[in-house]
Amino acid sequence: MVAETKLYDSLGIKPDATQDEIKKGYRKAALKWHPDKNKDNPNASEKFKEVSQAYEILSDPEKRKVYDQYGLEFILRGGQEAPPSAGAGGMPSFEGGIPGGFGTGGMPGGGRSFHFSTGGGGFSGGFNFSNPEDTFSQFFKSGGAGMGDDDDIFASLLGGGGRTNSGFGGSGRSSRFRDSNGGSSRHRAPTPEVTTVEKPLPVTLEELFKGAKKRMKIKRKTYDGNGKRRQEEKVLDMEVKPGYKVGTKIKFKGVGDQEEGGTQDLHFVVTEKPHPLFKREDDDLRTIIELDLKEALTGWSRVVPTIDGRQVQPSMAGPTHPDKEIRYPEMGMPKSKKPTERGDMIVQVKVKFPTSLTPAQKSQLKEIL
Repeated sequence: MVAETKLYDSLGIKPDATQDEIKKGYRKAALKWHPDKNKDNPNASEKFKEVSQAYEILSDPEKRKVYDQYGLEFILRGGQEAPPSAGAGGMPSFEGGIPGGFGTGGMPGGGRSFHFSTGGGGFSGGFNFSNPEDTFSQFFKSGGAGMGDDDDIFASLLGGGGRTNSGFGGSGRSSRFRDSNGGSSRHRAPTPEVTTVEKPLPVTLEELFKGAKKRMKIKRKTYDGNGKRRQEEKVLDMEVKPGYKVGTKIKFKGVGDQEEGGTQDLHFVVTEKPHPLFKREDDDLRTIIELDLKEALTGWSRVVPTIDGRQVQPSMAGPTHPDKEIRYPEMGMPKSKKPTERGDMIVQVKVKFPTSLTPAQKSQLKEIL
């Protein structure tokens, strides 16, 4: 019979658990409550501390033996002799429960907390718990991560590098826990920033002119409640506003894969599909008409559609120079920052010259020109 079961309860195991069961219990609880996986849960950090404390004591046979016989508070006092109020068999009795984080209950002078002092772990003068991230990292490196099929989760929480002989190598977490005296423990490397993923969003020129609603289905990698990697589908609705240009980004925050440091942002970058008639030049639209040499010299007329479904009829009665441009104001693309204004439509003339002339044709042209 043990004095209490609080540490066992924290790991979800029974008091007669084997060392292997203690490791598995810690692995599951640490993955569940790690602060980097519970950024929106203010209680996660405290729970993570509790399971780290529980594992630190129960994984050490000597500390576990003392805990089973006298309870946690006896260890926190420094393993001193049982107080006069000890019950039968020399077991001490303490008033009050042990609050979250496993501080002491009824110590003289008030309830001093023993949250994660980062000194040594001996009993003399009071027991000091290790930094919970150090406990997690050491468990990881000593092969504890190899007990399941989700080693990649350990690697991501530790900023992992390649696998070593005992698990994974490398550690890049950014973490600071308060010790029992209110100070700060060691600093680790900064947590990597959340990455941004960019994907192209092909759009027609007509959609860029009128505006459009787009719905995109994406697949993203997340973690379930047990810390296992899974893939899910998500539908994103986006608006392409009139006048958007190539390179415009439609941004979604926190909708991509879950990774170290948070969840990826996703940016859709507008690309323009080729158009059979128009080429966009900033807010202007350019189209080309071809004339043969006879038309260019004697006159011509054409009907040209506009982007908004209307028509214009450019024409010239006399000679037309190659690359002649006819500009139609306010018939181009909407200006994204001033939607009521538009660019111009430009009709450019290309003249097709004959590839060969007979001697008679050359003579006639010389006489005419």
